[in-house]
Amino acid sequence: MKDRVYRFHVAQRWRGPGIRLLATLVLLWSSWWTVSAQVSTLPSKADSVKFAAIGDAGTGDPPQYDIANQMARLHTTFPFDRVIMLGDNIYGGQSANDLIKKFSQPYKVLLDQGVKFYASLGNHDDPVNIRYPLWNMQGQRYYDYATKNVRFFALDSNKVDKKELDWLENELKNSKEDWKVCYFHHPLYSDARTHGPSIDVRVVFEPLFVTYGVNVVFAGHEHVYERLTPQKGIYYFIEGAGGELRKGDIKRSSTTAAAFDQDQSFLLVEIDGNRLSFQAISRTGVTVDSGTIERQARAQGQELTSEGGRR
Repeated sequence: MKDRVYRFHVAQRWRGPGIRLLATLVLLWSSWWTVSAQVSTLPSKADSVKFAAIGDAGTGDPPQYDIANQMARLHTTFPFDRVIMLGDNIYGGQSANDLIKKFSQPYKVLLDQGVKFYASLGNHDDPVNIRYPLWNMQGQRYYDYATKNVRFFALDSNKVDKKELDWLENELKNSKEDWKVCYFHHPLYSDARTHGPSIDVRVVFEPLFVTYGVNVVFAGHEHVYERLTPQKGIYYFIEGAGGELRKGDIKRSSTTAAAFDQDQSFLLVEIDGNRLSFQAISRTGVTVDSGTIERQARAQGQELTSEGGRR
């Protein structure tokens, strides 16, 4: 520390070129640190299912572009082939030009490399965008798709009706994949102050999730990152800081496993066999949460405790 102070005072005596040199060195060091922080801690197995998750991203502002750049850099070492979008994909105007500025332009590098984005709708999204080809919704408010041993269910939590619930029950019941991953906008559990848990959505979705063995749920809406303690045997993540941010919005409780509300962020996920690995990364490339979870060993209709035992 004394050495740093000494060097600072020496620098203060410099004039002209000396000051500029010091500023240049500081900028170079800062750039090196940012690049060096962009490291994936995930196993990146050859045959695993790899994806990213972003929510509340479509602002068109610099932080969204920063997140997109981080995703593109990490894609070189962790080649995810898809991104799940957790709603509020576009804020404000939603014209063709807005879709360029707030989606296809920031994620151009990933799109050019063949990464597919699979959207769910948030309360700020124009429903007409279910036909936007780059969101791969095929004109549907809710839909599912599978890759290897994982089936994804993109749901509409804005207006849940009987038709959607009947469809969801049928698709969950008939799914043969090991992992069932649901994602949508409004979180069933949340420790954020602004919105908190969407209990009206919870009461209609959660019974089906428990009955038919959903493993992991991703949501947005809260402009923070949060990982919750397992609820009725299900793992819940919130990633609603892909472009927006509510700094200091988390109010930690017994359900908070990990949280980050100081900067925008995104999530990388890898599923390999019975193990899911995750890494939450900030706008500056810092890992703010990471870990692994094991697939719950249960039959349909059997609820797990958070410790993994059957009730």
